[in-house]
Amino acid sequence: MMNFQGSHILSVSQFDRDSVSRILEVAQAMIPYASRQKRCHVLEGAILNNLFFEPSTRTRISFGTAFQLLGGFVHETVGQESSSLSKGESLFDTARVISGYSDVIAMRHPDMHSVAEFSKGSTVPVINGGDGANEHPTQALLDLFTIQAEMSRFDKGIDGLNIVLMGDLKHGRTVHSLSRLLSLYKNLTITLLSPKELQMPAYIVDVLTNAGHKVNITQTMAGNLNSDVVYQTRIQQERFTSLAEAEQYRGHFSLNKSVYQQYCKEHTVIMHPLPRDARPEANELDIDLNDNSNLAIFRQAQNGVLVRMALFALTLGVDEKLTQYEKEVTWFTNK
Repeated sequence: MMNFQGSHILSVSQFDRDSVSRILEVAQAMIPYASRQKRCHVLEGAILNNLFFEPSTRTRISFGTAFQLLGGFVHETVGQESSSLSKGESLFDTARVISGYSDVIAMRHPDMHSVAEFSKGSTVPVINGGDGANEHPTQALLDLFTIQAEMSRFDKGIDGLNIVLMGDLKHGRTVHSLSRLLSLYKNLTITLLSPKELQMPAYIVDVLTNAGHKVNITQTMAGNLNSDVVYQTRIQQERFTSLAEAEQYRGHFSLNKSVYQQYCKEHTVIMHPLPRDARPEANELDIDLNDNSNLAIFRQAQNGVLVRMALFALTLGVDEKLTQYEKEVTWFTNK
């Protein structure tokens, strides 16, 4: 198992199964704090610098929320135009300066491998919040936590599951990182459902097959959604060379109540990393599924706070001290 304390979290390739299990275990321990049953100020006085040089809502806010729930302070920089990167400063120099103001840094950047490059100049742990089309390790961890939590309702673990990954698998960094984590488990059946032009990269398919999993590659929804989990991704418009190129793939794999009832199992869990594109021409995940108890997308988003709390606790070495810093909640809460 990796030594988390003081380490950067840059890629899911850092983790073995024991490391992943430890992250999920600590995330589970964060539920009382995230649900406001208790307070925990174990990071009181610590500073997170949240550097988001690419648009984000859930990831950026959940990183900040996670740190504040553990008692820390959050400073935010949003957009490259708000930083000295716009003046030509290197990632190394930016990292060396900002890390001097921080105890930990969370970073998103539009360029592949940029967060790893940044980490070379940092003197504090750096957590990758997404680097272009490359990876999104914290999303993959929260996805795995969600799969584990949802399957526990049916007395199942992750080993042996039938999982469908559907949509833009070429550009979707969330499914790339999740696939790498799934390679740590056993006897999975994984269906990769996408337009031919947006298929999962071959090197990711190789990761899954080399792990001994059964991998099906298809362009057909009928007969291929009878699974434990359907994980849908949006068309990654920002990764295409033009809007017109992205538009030709919208709406090809729309999941709605009718499709669910026709092709999915009674308890197939629906996941999506959000945001879902609800525009009529896309309608990738219909709002008519909002009352389906197996729609896990909002629970999935909330799980991001738990996982990011766990990573802060582990990298800053306080994961064994949580209960020592508990307090009662003093305000009204209906969580």
